[in-house]
Amino acid sequence: MSLSDSFRAGYIAVVGRPNVGKSTLVNALVGAKISIVSSKPQTTRHRILGVRTEAAAQYVFVDTPGFQTRHRNALNQSMNRVVSQTLADVEVVLFLVEALRFGPEDEKVLKLLPAGRPVILVVNKVDQVADKARLLPFLQQVAARHDFAEVVPLSALAARDGERLMTILAPHLPESPPLFEEEAITDRSERFLAAEILREKIFRLTGDEVPYGVAVEIEQFQQEASGMRRIAAVIWIDREAHKPILLGKGGEHLKRIASEARQDMERLFDAKVFLNCWVKIKSGWMDNAALLRSLGHD
Repeated sequence: MSLSDSFRAGYIAVVGRPNVGKSTLVNALVGAKISIVSSKPQTTRHRILGVRTEAAAQYVFVDTPGFQTRHRNALNQSMNRVVSQTLADVEVVLFLVEALRFGPEDEKVLKLLPAGRPVILVVNKVDQVADKARLLPFLQQVAARHDFAEVVPLSALAARDGERLMTILAPHLPESPPLFEEEAITDRSERFLAAEILREKIFRLTGDEVPYGVAVEIEQFQQEASGMRRIAAVIWIDREAHKPILLGKGGEHLKRIASEARQDMERLFDAKVFLNCWVKIKSGWMDNAALLRSLGHD
């Protein structure tokens, strides 16, 4: 790819309340699944960069956890620090809200938006609104709450909408050489991405009571000469009662979780994966600062 002489590059924070579609949007804009997605709270727990390089600009999207207003433990405090720190270190902010829905959780994120940086209001899931006549009054109502640089209604899953957002974003980035290599799509290691993929499958394939108390730690990650990855993972749970739910009868549920995770890893790494998983109990891990640090939380 030949880069433009007037090249632009910068960091773009993607913020909003939990489950508004931040990770879905980042994955769509980057063109690769670098951030896991589910309908349950706390899916994204880390700051994850997604990089997209074009001839005239490099966009570095910073996917952030949804700002947490409940469960005031060490894990959620760490997640909220990530949001606040990210907003202090970027050139542009995408503030995501859901079409026709703006509540107290959205208001709390709105109050964190930094002054002196362009903030683009992104109204997601407009494709799910049956009565389109209700959209304009909603857009006007939310836009009046802040001095937004742009207001962009879209569906994160619609490719045309994503390309329109990229065009809108480009002028707000500063002139700069690329911040990452041209082929980069994220700053995260395969080891980290493997843990996240496994955690996503747990979120998707277990009931509402389990995911909140689950973490994944990769104990072994080896790449052989053939390219195959050998991965050993520990699934930490907070309660004894969650173990049989994760394992299932004869371990069948855990086998399905591991199988689906392995398939996603193989697609992402473009190589065979051998995955072993164990379930271990550590009561109170979400308030265990040492374990949180070992899992990558500041």
